[in-house]
Amino acid sequence: MYNLITMERIHSINPTRIAWCCADHGMTTGDLAAELGIAPASIERVMDGEGGMTFNQLSKLAEYFGRGVLFFLEPGPVDEDHVHTLAFRTLANQKPELTAKIKKFIERVEHQRSVFLSLRDELSNQDLPQFTAPDLPRDNPREAARMARGWLNLNGMNTFDTYRDAVEAQGILVFRSNGYNGKWQIAKENPILGFTLYDPACPVIVVKKQQWEPQQSFTLMHELGHLLLHRASSIDDENDMQSHRGLERDANAFAGHVLVPDEFLAGIDDTNRPGDVAEYDTWLDRERKAWGVSGEVILRRLLDSGRLSQRQYAAYREWRSNLVIPEGDSGSRAYRHREPKHIFGDTFVRTVLNALSGRYITLAKASSYLDGLKLNDLHQLERHYAGV
Repeated sequence: MYNLITMERIHSINPTRIAWCCADHGMTTGDLAAELGIAPASIERVMDGEGGMTFNQLSKLAEYFGRGVLFFLEPGPVDEDHVHTLAFRTLANQKPELTAKIKKFIERVEHQRSVFLSLRDELSNQDLPQFTAPDLPRDNPREAARMARGWLNLNGMNTFDTYRDAVEAQGILVFRSNGYNGKWQIAKENPILGFTLYDPACPVIVVKKQQWEPQQSFTLMHELGHLLLHRASSIDDENDMQSHRGLERDANAFAGHVLVPDEFLAGIDDTNRPGDVAEYDTWLDRERKAWGVSGEVILRRLLDSGRLSQRQYAAYREWRSNLVIPEGDSGSRAYRHREPKHIFGDTFVRTVLNALSGRYITLAKASSYLDGLKLNDLHQLERHYAGV
């Protein structure tokens, strides 16, 4: 009976909704056929209203576009305002050239936030952090950064992980793309470095995994600047991280002052600055390691403070751009059980595991929320959090 149902063709598919999804993802129906492993002629017949799909084919179509099966069976055109959230449309408008993969990535992040909020409601007795935006001066990034450091309870020594923990402790989810090719990866060649999905109850910051963790720290604080100063969603690439105009300028200034406040900068001895820009990183090695930032962030702060010339800063950036960075290996899957924490952060993972232990969700649901962990890896993750 099951095989009969799955092989029987469904002819009530709405082709305009398939066409809309293809256009939304910048692909043709031929591209779609190749992705789904369906003959192009079969897709064309569906688009012409002359053919149907099996339930399995329709399910693959729905999964590929991140929609429910019923989405493609409903009559009428797509209401984009209903399908895409305001945050999604904001990001798409800021970067019209977004690839299909990045669009799907954003939608997955929004889905994970919905999962988290649902589980948080179920675990009402749990002491989960709640976001309350601090009242910061929006026209003074330096003072806002000073206040934000106190709000985050930052100390004098940090890494990307401690910055992330401090942000998550204030009720903000922080996701980081992973290094493996898959649905939670932002490709190395993609210029997007991070984005913010603003929400007054549960904002999310997404940071692209980069070669050096200090780069991730700056992205994190840049996105936090958008979140706290502008109360808006934003998506940023390398050009935005170097911008001296408008909202990006403010977010960059905020990030620089959070990571390297004035009192830190005062401790740097300019008389020891080498004449060769290739030696700047060595000169700033102690500070870079203690503050968890790149040499470029410190030099940018020195530039803005009038302690470094534009010529010196530009020469350093040119030197850095010509460095050949060795490719890392693909990593070991021996610690597969820890990857969800790297991607979704401690708050999200703990919430899912607490919901599982409280029997609010099944093992299958927990697996789906945690990047498809296999059963053995899921149990190993539980043991890891239990300290076993």
